[in-house]
Amino acid sequence: MDATGLTRLVIVGNGMAPGRALDHLLALAPGRHAITIFNAEPRVNYDRIQLSPLLAGEKRFADIVIHDEDWYARHAITLHRGERVVAIDRAARTVTGANGTVAPYDTLILATGSSPVIIPVPGHALPGVLTYRDLDDVEAMLAAARPGARAVVIGGGLLGLEAAAGLAARGMAVTVLHLMPHLMERQLDPAAGTLLKAAVEARGIQVRCGADTAAITGETRVTGVRLSDGSQYPADIVVMAAGIRPNVALARAAGLVVSRGIVAGPDLRTSDPDICALGECAECAGQIFGLVAPLYDMAQVLARRLAGDARAVFSPTATATRLKVSGVDLYSAGDFAEGNDRQEIVLHDRARSVYKRLVLKGDRLIGAVLFGDTADGPWFFDRIRSGAAIADGRDTLIFGRDFAPSPAGPELDLPAPGLLPTLTGFPSTRALP
Repeated sequence: MDATGLTRLVIVGNGMAPGRALDHLLALAPGRHAITIFNAEPRVNYDRIQLSPLLAGEKRFADIVIHDEDWYARHAITLHRGERVVAIDRAARTVTGANGTVAPYDTLILATGSSPVIIPVPGHALPGVLTYRDLDDVEAMLAAARPGARAVVIGGGLLGLEAAAGLAARGMAVTVLHLMPHLMERQLDPAAGTLLKAAVEARGIQVRCGADTAAITGETRVTGVRLSDGSQYPADIVVMAAGIRPNVALARAAGLVVSRGIVAGPDLRTSDPDICALGECAECAGQIFGLVAPLYDMAQVLARRLAGDARAVFSPTATATRLKVSGVDLYSAGDFAEGNDRQEIVLHDRARSVYKRLVLKGDRLIGAVLFGDTADGPWFFDRIRSGAAIADGRDTLIFGRDFAPSPAGPELDLPAPGLLPTLTGFPSTRALP
């Protein structure tokens, strides 16, 4: 403890997960901790999910700040901005920053986040090759963005498509190159991925799937991208959005157990009980996490632990994804992989570009993919997370909340026959009554 009897809490990283943990902790146990934060970025905490509208010109940085200067002062939090932690002394229980700052701790939280994967092809270090993870990346893209300029985005996942949409909104000619057969393959099945590709291309963005990047061309800066089949795509900038990798170097150097991420238990403590891991750098139950919902769950558990609740544990659950590209309605939740022990309910209305696929295992909904009409996405997600039995409402499940049977069992006004879904995985294909 410090001279005033407060527990010394040091946090390495100032992203959304530690920010949310502090919000909970200050509500649960105000005045119990002397808090010090080291932030490698030279700024306060901000909402990284809102980088896409920032890139598109729809918001300013001030609009996405989560904790401003007054917040840190009001809670007597010491924030070392622009200072990366370079060493942890576990015996002395101190951390040392790149500027020479030494901070003692009773509890240390490692929230070092993740770094973008840079594909190690020839030319990957040329000027004009950018990533998309933080405000510095957005500012670099904005500096290069101008109407008529050409951008190639490598990666057709969430970040890649959001970067592509933002650059297109700035007037750039954008091409997305994606290695896998369809876009967002981790969140979508092939049918929804195909619909997404058509929707993205309808907004003037060129998309090529099955694109294996062989080299980034140019002498003194980027001029284009060459694929393994010899295809060439000219570019003034290239944005790498091919995935993320947990930042574990600091933890590994300190002798903590590290796998893909910093290994932590359900209480989020690492192999050193005085050190916790939080956010994208943490590996819990063999999983690492990049979506905000599980990171916020993790933050709440850690805050409760620090406030004295020994019962709080982090247990990974199903996650949901919503694409944040203007005009594209897409929602994915849970597990939608195929399997012999699973059944599907599918509705595909080509005229309206609506596609819905629900995946069932036994009497439980375990996955959902929605495109074009996502209004019932959160309702399906609640059913997935709760594990509630759906036997009574199976025949109308695909139509969402409005057609779910109530306890009283009222008669349902079913949709017109032309919108009835195809049910697969049952003993026979059948239409609803």
